[in-house]
Amino acid sequence: MHAELRAFHAHATRGKQRMSDIERLVQRWQSGDERAAEAIYAQHRNPTFGLAYAILGDSGDAEEVAQEALVYALTHIKQFDPQRSRFTTWLHMITVSRCRNQLRRRKWHALRLLTSLSEEHAAIDTTPGPEPRAARSGLDREVQAAIQRLSPPLREAVVLRYWSDYTYQEMAVILNCSLRTAQSRVRLAHERLRTSLEPDVLARLEEVSE
Repeated sequence: MHAELRAFHAHATRGKQRMSDIERLVQRWQSGDERAAEAIYAQHRNPTFGLAYAILGDSGDAEEVAQEALVYALTHIKQFDPQRSRFTTWLHMITVSRCRNQLRRRKWHALRLLTSLSEEHAAIDTTPGPEPRAARSGLDREVQAAIQRLSPPLREAVVLRYWSDYTYQEMAVILNCSLRTAQSRVRLAHERLRTSLEPDVLARLEEVSE
């Protein structure tokens, strides 16, 4: 998988083992220990970027969203309630929300651009932009392209399910939807991917969730 997705998956699957460490860091930061805040930021920066990148498919947007999500989480740390969710679940809920905002901004900017170009009778340059800096294999490109073709709700669900150890209950919290809706989105996403990916590629993709 893509390097950022691997980081996100590895971080999520270690979540339970590192829970006590995270809880201690959060408690220290809630008490005003700035070194704890720095440790939280360093520990979660790459996985948060990986989640945002998987949903947005653009490294620049993902960097912006990850920064926004982490800053918000750290500056609103007293709002975090460990009795309601894991810190990572709360952080990823914020990240998904920021990703949705970014997708809405994209649509608005695209509409304004198209309107402006139409008024000026200018042609739209459809030449694809450069690929993200990180190197990708053929499988990485194929899987990422297939994920980006999903609707945003299905994209969010499949990323959270396939590249993390989130339960459907946790996904429902992050996505702010019912348990049944979270399950349905994963099922629909899988059906869409089945139609767009070769069987061997789909099989390798599914290995991530095992």
